[in-house]
Amino acid sequence: MAQPRPFTVVVTGSECTGKTTLAAELAAQFGAPWSREFAREYVDTKQAPLDASDVEPIARGQVAGERAADDAAASRGSRLVIRDTDLLSTAVYSQHYYFHCPAWVAESAREQLGDLYLLLCPDVPWIADGLQRDRPDDQARARMHDLFRSALTAAGALVVEIRGSWAERKSQAAAAITAAIDARSHLSSPGKPFSGCRRRRHLSRCSPTSTEDPKPT
Repeated sequence: MAQPRPFTVVVTGSECTGKTTLAAELAAQFGAPWSREFAREYVDTKQAPLDASDVEPIARGQVAGERAADDAAASRGSRLVIRDTDLLSTAVYSQHYYFHCPAWVAESAREQLGDLYLLLCPDVPWIADGLQRDRPDDQARARMHDLFRSALTAAGALVVEIRGSWAERKSQAAAAITAAIDARSHLSSPGKPFSGCRRRRHLSRCSPTSTEDPKPT
């Protein structure tokens, strides 16, 4: 019998909101495999500002990492996979910085849409990280956050916005995952994969910047 498709949770949002740290901690908490944001590894290797020619290599690396996490879930019998961003993030940044996104990247982002998106609000202080970050201004961070929210809404994704202190972020994220999995399980017949239907949900807006120091991206 075919292995049920794992429930895919994507931690996403603008820079310096704690995505990588939260994804890693959620994966540990739930005992789930996770995929890293390939763009970070790519920038560290290139050691130069990105340009439009980097979009497709980053997208291919992101896809490879996600497939590896999915394979790990299948081998371990895990019904949950955590992603530190996904192709939708690649598409958002490509369109924003270069006013274009390769068609296959945009199409793949739609086809591989996650089951739940945890959209991290930029309500924690910005911390410099070399070439990884370039948006210290609060207004710029808010505009990028709005771009992510709009892209997720247009895709029909299930979204929960995560905000507040680090402890609050982790608690909200874990609760959102548990609730979403429970809801999807109730919609699925026993022994079958989670239902493929998605219900778009738009939660409250982010609050002003917290004074708590953020965790690493």
